[in-house]
Amino acid sequence: MAEFDDSDLPDPSLMNIIEQDSLKWVFVGGKGGVGKTTTSCCLGVQLAKTRKKVLIVSTDPAHNLSDAFCQKIGREPTPIQGFDNLSAMEIDANDDMEQMQ
Repeated sequence: MAEFDDSDLPDPSLMNIIEQDSLKWVFVGGKGGVGKTTTSCCLGVQLAKTRKKVLIVSTDPAHNLSDAFCQKIGREPTPIQGFDNLSAMEIDANDDMEQMQ
């Protein structure tokens, strides 16, 4: 297998994501039980420290954002308690697609 030169790539770190001013979207995905909700919430909290507005959107059929933030989160952006610039919403992608058709 050929060698891959990664010397020009940024270090894989949380700070690298936080410091990317041009970054508008972060998608977190994976199999069940790998920590998508935990990762999304942690990223959202850290980004809220440096950004004007942050929105976490869950399309997971088994929503857990309400549990993670210990508050009711619905289909509309819901402000997260303790933050003035962090909101979250839990949507049903299948239901929303059916309504659009």
